[in-house]
Amino acid sequence: MKAIKVSELKAGTRFDQPVYIEGENILVPAEIPLKQKDIDQLLRWEIEEVYTEGSALKEDQEIESRKVKEARPWLGIREEKHLRTYSFAVEKVDKVFQELSSGGVSGHGAIDQVVSDLLDAVRQGRNELIQLILLGDVVEQKLASSAVNCTIISAVIAYALKLTSHRLLQVATGALLHDLGMLKISKDILGKEGKLSPEEVNQIRTHPILSYQIISKELKYPEEIAAIALQHHEHWDGKGYPRRLKGEDILIGARIVSVADAYEAMVNERPYRRSMIGYSAMKSLLSDNGKHFDPKALKAFLESVGVFPIGSIVQLNDASIGRVAENHVEAPLRPKLELLVDEYGARIKDQEIVDLVARKNLFIAKAIDPKVMRETIP
Repeated sequence: MKAIKVSELKAGTRFDQPVYIEGENILVPAEIPLKQKDIDQLLRWEIEEVYTEGSALKEDQEIESRKVKEARPWLGIREEKHLRTYSFAVEKVDKVFQELSSGGVSGHGAIDQVVSDLLDAVRQGRNELIQLILLGDVVEQKLASSAVNCTIISAVIAYALKLTSHRLLQVATGALLHDLGMLKISKDILGKEGKLSPEEVNQIRTHPILSYQIISKELKYPEEIAAIALQHHEHWDGKGYPRRLKGEDILIGARIVSVADAYEAMVNERPYRRSMIGYSAMKSLLSDNGKHFDPKALKAFLESVGVFPIGSIVQLNDASIGRVAENHVEAPLRPKLELLVDEYGARIKDQEIVDLVARKNLFIAKAIDPKVMRETIP
């Protein structure tokens, strides 16, 4: 835990983790603002320092979180908490990427902390984080948010495959850094809206090698992590690049990141195409038939997230609209839903859960892009 001087505390400050006086004595829980009387009491007790594993929430980050909440009223308290973790991670990664792009070497500290924070977040709130990824526009830093998204999805798959803690760290770090080589590709090519020329495609295909070089030579990470970035575009059938590796000759970490990278790319907008909704992206992955992806990694992702990922917005056959709240492994097309809009088009104010396994007369008619929810929900 890190120590914070009582003289530096301010009334109204909130932390993303509990604050302790000493040992296990909590001063304030996570998310609860400090009161002046709390600080005064510490001063009377002549306590000079308090301790926390977290950080104070910045005012601009809290304002941004409130804006996101106001724009997306279906976000719950848990989602708001994970939104802050997500936003902090993207901010830190963006800073690291900027340093690397300008020729500086950030070192391991910031990267390792982001990886640790994201692994903890996935353990505590996998579904909420996947939902934030599906929202697609909660932050603006595209390359950094893509890296964080890929790390979250890779961690979900790695947990499902029951990888060891050491291997899990390698996979998450490799996922976060897998596209660093893109920093060395021309922005004109990366931002091009039309079809790329063969030469431009070849330039983009150098990015795994460039990523490998940055990770191993500049950041000085172990070979196992750098090789994940090098191999993340290799295909299960041996027709990928840069070395045309096949099947289990590809590192398990690279096979995981391959699935995560493809899903993340599909659910988020790119200059050359619009994003897919989570259901369509999952359908696309499942149609792979052993060409690009390791079937075990793909199965682990499907079983963890579901055909309709938690947080997906769907319309039922009676025209009501709901958000997927829980999936049934044995009945993936009939999840539990939190209804948002009733069959008459009216917003539902009190929470109402519908289990499609029990309600045989209802079924999902179509998935809805969460980005248009502000137009859908009155």
